[in-house]
Amino acid sequence: FSLSSTAAAGRAQVQQEASAETTEDTDITLGCEHPNIGLLDFIVWYRQLPGQAPFYLIQTFKETKEMLSPAGRLSVAANRLSSTLRLYRPRLGDAGLYYCGLEH
Repeated sequence: FSLSSTAAAGRAQVQQEASAETTEDTDITLGCEHPNIGLLDFIVWYRQLPGQAPFYLIQTFKETKEMLSPAGRLSVAANRLSSTLRLYRPRLGDAGLYYCGLEH
């Protein structure tokens, strides 16, 4: 199944891969670059399932954070210019649009 990612509109520009594919129970990593991140910005990820509004998943400032539902982990580069969202053993129901953004 396919996971799509797109840049969330906002003050700061972020770049993501257009799409990523995996099979059920196979971990996948989605990347996001945020070269213009501000000193006080948080990195936030959202997920939008088909026919639904975007839903907050997780946010962090610079530390790695584990996510329970869906199971995964958000990691941030030491310089905070990029982040990765890894989904552990995703299911078909996890297919959707994943947004990365920056928030004050």
